[in-house]
Amino acid sequence: MERRKIEIMDTTLRDGEQTSGVSFSISEKLTITQLLLEELHVDRAEIASARVSDGEFQAVKAILNWATANGYEDRIEVLSFVDNGVSIEWMINAGVKVQNLLTKGSLNHLTHQLKKTPEQHFAEIKHVIDLAGSNNIATNVYLEDWSNGMRNSPEYVYQYLDFLSTQPVKRILLPDTLGILTPSETFKYITALQSRYPDIHFDFHAHNDYDLGTANVLEAVKAGISGLHLTVNGMGERAGNAAMASAVAVIKDFVPEVEIQLKESSIYKVSKLVETFSGVRIPSNKPIVGDHVFTQTAGIHADGDNKNNLYFNDLLPERFGRKRQYALGKTSGKANIEKNLQELGLKLNDEDLKKVTQRVIELGDKKETVTKEDLPYIISDVLDSNLYEEKVSVQSYVLTNAMGLRPSATISVVIDGEKFEEHAQGDGQFDAFMNALTNVYDKKSRSLPQLIDYAVRIAPGSNSDALCETIITWEIGQKIFITRGLDSDQTVSAIKSTQKMLNII
Repeated sequence: MERRKIEIMDTTLRDGEQTSGVSFSISEKLTITQLLLEELHVDRAEIASARVSDGEFQAVKAILNWATANGYEDRIEVLSFVDNGVSIEWMINAGVKVQNLLTKGSLNHLTHQLKKTPEQHFAEIKHVIDLAGSNNIATNVYLEDWSNGMRNSPEYVYQYLDFLSTQPVKRILLPDTLGILTPSETFKYITALQSRYPDIHFDFHAHNDYDLGTANVLEAVKAGISGLHLTVNGMGERAGNAAMASAVAVIKDFVPEVEIQLKESSIYKVSKLVETFSGVRIPSNKPIVGDHVFTQTAGIHADGDNKNNLYFNDLLPERFGRKRQYALGKTSGKANIEKNLQELGLKLNDEDLKKVTQRVIELGDKKETVTKEDLPYIISDVLDSNLYEEKVSVQSYVLTNAMGLRPSATISVVIDGEKFEEHAQGDGQFDAFMNALTNVYDKKSRSLPQLIDYAVRIAPGSNSDALCETIITWEIGQKIFITRGLDSDQTVSAIKSTQKMLNII
């Protein structure tokens, strides 16, 4: 059976740009448009509103120059107004070939905002449609506040659609302008229109005020809609519009009789670019495109993935150009660790794996972020700790660093069961710690090795809260050896490295 095709119109650059604080530059608009059409394969792109500003005009002109050169000019659309031809002239100068004419879809808006009768409004609309046609501009018509119109003045909506059905209009666009519809209403209203006007191409334009945007899109598709308006990352005024990624995934998985040509594997790439250009960060738990939505945190889930993919659903990350990840923290189990080790090409025996798992859990309990790249450092630290018997323990310390005063350290150290406390100052916190430690060993008539090299590193791609590995090279007599310490605090990691040295000498 041939599948019913649905058009996807992206309105990120028009409706999405109404997101508070967002304004795309000319080059950004052009780049996004190119990606939408050539990379993501949307059917149409609504890129601007007519008459907004000179900058908007220049952006539209640049996009249409590119679109015309590449055969996309009939897929670029601009919002226009019933303004006696002013918008038409603007579009002619910019090279626009398709207008989305904004009109009133509810009697409430018509009466209180325009203060006109339906007949007056229809006559003005006909004039704009005719003027557009005479200038080779195709017309789609928005019924602004259509959802309230169907709720409160359906007789006006039908009167208006009866009129539009006689006009040379390509598509009629049905916006839930205030995001008020429930899924059942969406299905009911669109079914009624499809039944009464079977030859009209209807688009549905959902807003997300009640977080029902995707649900309403699904019901619109089931009701027979011919086109959908979506935005990258759900951008838009107030709570935003229906999100491109979620809507496309829902349609492909739950309405198999429908065909859309959008390329799923490019969604994440375009999403991240729009995030960068807009400055609006994607929530980490946003379906499909959020940073954490393909991350398993609980160890039981990772274990289930190893056993016939028990915790997989149809939203496989590879569909969207992404990979499944396994978080490391206090809820991690051995399976999480093993999954990350596999990606790094590492393998541990069961005993060492248990120790590394326990260390990751301990770090997670301290609310430290543990990444896959940290694992080699953790492994090194854990396995290194197995090489000696711990006879010396730094039990407590207080480090101070105040403006105008030398850094100081007060430490408590247990050596072979005997406890020592010392205080010292130094040129830095670690230097003060080492001076206090020297005082302790002087009491034991023992000498400490000389520190001959000190290096700190973090995992590639880490940030300020990363785990630090401090590598210290020591010399005692003719012997040179290295110890490592691991912690999110650089000074603490150096102290841990030093404690290992104390147990080796």
